[in-house]
Amino acid sequence: MTTLSYDATGAARQAREQHLPALLEDKIATRIFAKDATLWGPDAEAEASVRLGWVEAATVSQPLVADILALRDALRAEGVSRIVLCGMGGSSLAPEVIAGTAGVELTVLDSTDPEQVSAALADRLRETAIVVSSKSGSTLETDSQRRIFEHAFTEAGVDAKSRIIIVTDPGSPLDKSAREAGYRAVFNADPNVGGRYSALTAFGLVPCGLAGVDIQTFLDEAEEAAEVLNDDSEENIGLALAAALGGTNPLRNKIVIAEDGSGMAGFADWAEQLIAESTGKLGTGVLPVVAGPKSPEATLGAPDVLVIRLVGVDADVELGSNEVAIAGGLPTQMMAWEFATAVAGRLLGINPFDQPDVETAKVAARGLLDAQPEPTPANFTDGAIEVRGGEWLGGAGTAADAVSALLGELGPDGYLSVQAYFDRLAYAPLEGVRDQLAALSGRPVTFGWGPRFLHSTGQFHKGGPAIGVFLQVTAASATDLAIPDRPFTFGELISAQAAGDAQVLSEHGRPVLRLHLTDRAAGVRQLQDLVSALAGQGRDQAPSTKS
Repeated sequence: MTTLSYDATGAARQAREQHLPALLEDKIATRIFAKDATLWGPDAEAEASVRLGWVEAATVSQPLVADILALRDALRAEGVSRIVLCGMGGSSLAPEVIAGTAGVELTVLDSTDPEQVSAALADRLRETAIVVSSKSGSTLETDSQRRIFEHAFTEAGVDAKSRIIIVTDPGSPLDKSAREAGYRAVFNADPNVGGRYSALTAFGLVPCGLAGVDIQTFLDEAEEAAEVLNDDSEENIGLALAAALGGTNPLRNKIVIAEDGSGMAGFADWAEQLIAESTGKLGTGVLPVVAGPKSPEATLGAPDVLVIRLVGVDADVELGSNEVAIAGGLPTQMMAWEFATAVAGRLLGINPFDQPDVETAKVAARGLLDAQPEPTPANFTDGAIEVRGGEWLGGAGTAADAVSALLGELGPDGYLSVQAYFDRLAYAPLEGVRDQLAALSGRPVTFGWGPRFLHSTGQFHKGGPAIGVFLQVTAASATDLAIPDRPFTFGELISAQAAGDAQVLSEHGRPVLRLHLTDRAAGVRQLQDLVSALAGQGRDQAPSTKS
């Protein structure tokens, strides 16, 4: 039975009252589930006409279950006990949430960092099968990951073809090459579903099902949720959530998504991509901020912030002002948030199904890989940190001075984006600086691991309102890793991705502070210490934001 509950205060409640009558009169819910591509205006109609397959994904995907489970059983009989997912963006975030919430082991490799890739290769290789997921079939990161695993399998005396499973759109370059190569299995996803809406397609189901998730029950619950959302009713929680996301007046364009007892592991990270990539364009949109229930953004009451708490189904939640509490099972929540994001796009006047600015960083990275330019000289070096920045650095002479100078570029409606381009598993504690920087700056702070965030909030940073400042952290690697049959290494690839993104952000006129850690462990400690020291000085001594 589908359970979904919702409560709201302040701006979110007012948004529901303001927009619900028109949403019901225009029959938005039933028109979305009827795949009405005209809902987002003539400019979006062509894209929307081939991107609404997600509304029936839970039903369309049912025939996949038997094939996935049969392959799972066959792999287990051959001694395969570990599934590695090579994917980026929607191809990796949804499976990570589904498996994590189910308590099932799934190794998600969504990085080009040579140390993270090496760690994935070193773990039980003989017991491993990989799922390579790419909608377009040309994603550079997943192609590189497939190449290195295929090489490693062969070197270890394992039949590589028997351990590689492909998920891609029918007719993609990967679909054709995988079948020609004779890989173990090729699963085609619905081409009428965009990557960030693909949780209930083969992209979400194949890796999770092979890893051991009960995908039949998962799909059954999602089917029930779709029936509930396909209703032009005042009780439609999806419409209420849409109004909160895109209909507050004035627009609260920082949406703090706080895990507060829902039991959905990593759901906020999945929702972050869904919302940021869907809404952040044409100079507008809403920025999702993944934070804790007691993080500074969740408690300071800023006029441009709305807090959404992910709570347990039976939770008794006392909401503060301008807050939302939403509860439900994972498949139900995924359907509700996909639906609400699409409706929010209509309220914002944008196309929620394209991502026009994601490609710019990819193009810049490819250009840098081809040109192999010399690294930009550092402004100065402080301990294990090389500092690079623009004229706004002023007379900064330490890394702490540089961070303070960057915070000084924040406007009253701005945000800070921290982007760390190295091993997100080994150095996960670095995320702790997020709360400290939020307290120090008094503004929302996002934290993204590169290059995965490029397929997520990267769209908002370039296509949304030009109000962000950016702290990019890169790190030297003790060892590099060659990519078979490619003229560049993983280390060169991730460096080009970081440099390319910084270049595009700078071209958009945004302040970018680049901190390069010449020694990972020492540099991370130094960065954590300097942020703690700045936070300890208190807001009175921190740089004031721009007016």
